[in-house]
Amino acid sequence: MNNRVLLEVNHLSKHFQLGPNQTLRAVDDVSFHIWQGETLGLVGESGCGKSTVGRTLLQLYKPTSGEIRFAGERVSDMTERKGHKAYTSQMQMIFQDPYSSLNPRMTVTEIISEGLMIHRPNLAKKERKEQVSALLELVGLSSRQANRYPHEFSGGQRQRIGIARALAVEPSFIVADEPIAALDVSIQAQIVNLLMDLQRQKQLTYLFIAHDLSMVKHISDRIAVMYLGQLVELAASDELYARPLHPYTEALLSAIPLPDPVQEQSRERIVLQGEIPNPLNPPSGCRFHTRCPKAFDICAKEIPSFAEVLPQHYVKCHLYGEKGE
Repeated sequence: MNNRVLLEVNHLSKHFQLGPNQTLRAVDDVSFHIWQGETLGLVGESGCGKSTVGRTLLQLYKPTSGEIRFAGERVSDMTERKGHKAYTSQMQMIFQDPYSSLNPRMTVTEIISEGLMIHRPNLAKKERKEQVSALLELVGLSSRQANRYPHEFSGGQRQRIGIARALAVEPSFIVADEPIAALDVSIQAQIVNLLMDLQRQKQLTYLFIAHDLSMVKHISDRIAVMYLGQLVELAASDELYARPLHPYTEALLSAIPLPDPVQEQSRERIVLQGEIPNPLNPPSGCRFHTRCPKAFDICAKEIPSFAEVLPQHYVKCHLYGEKGE
């Protein structure tokens, strides 16, 4: 990791119009940056908007408002001037489900070659084949498997194919959208370790989206916590685990099993009351106040600011504002 910001997101929002009077605020005023060579973990419950953030960064969704800068340049300018192809060659995605993200009618060679044919159309067939073989070896598969179809592979092997496909166009930034969620626990660590090895070899930068906080700590330099479309906390990985500030982060961390059975039995689990609010009609003020064990009057009335309350430790909570306790 160096001191250059590769990706900068300023006040990003993505809203979906579901009906005449129904607006889903999937992502609502989110700001963060990612350093070159860093892994930023993005965590939160299902439906909080994590995947929408990733897909909007890659322009699979057009932002409703806000700005995305890549290597100092506005993404909207890049795509208008150079075309979407130039941008997507720099940014790729590893999808959550290795079973549905690979075309069952295509061989592994065809799947991995697809990006090469789009971004490097002048590459000779022999060179393309050699690159596919090299990519398969890189992700821990054999080049002899290149002519097989996805159904002939296990879930972990399919995800390795998905990683090889993402690497084919030599991106500098990868959005990993819950890449281990659909895999057996025994395979998850292998895939995470592979991603970390590839990051070192290729100087990659990751946005690693997940809901498993224990695995996120293993791979991430910093972690951002998301709730109902908004970031509520952002800090270095070790700092977040040692000193969570937002009540929602505290609850998420308390749910992670501890390896020591004595510690596990003696610690207090924070159980959140109530259901996650309807994102079509989010609560006023702080969106977490309806489930927060520490909420007080101001929480229902005013939206807290996302502020740096400790060095490089940001939180969106009235507990740490002027009107807090």
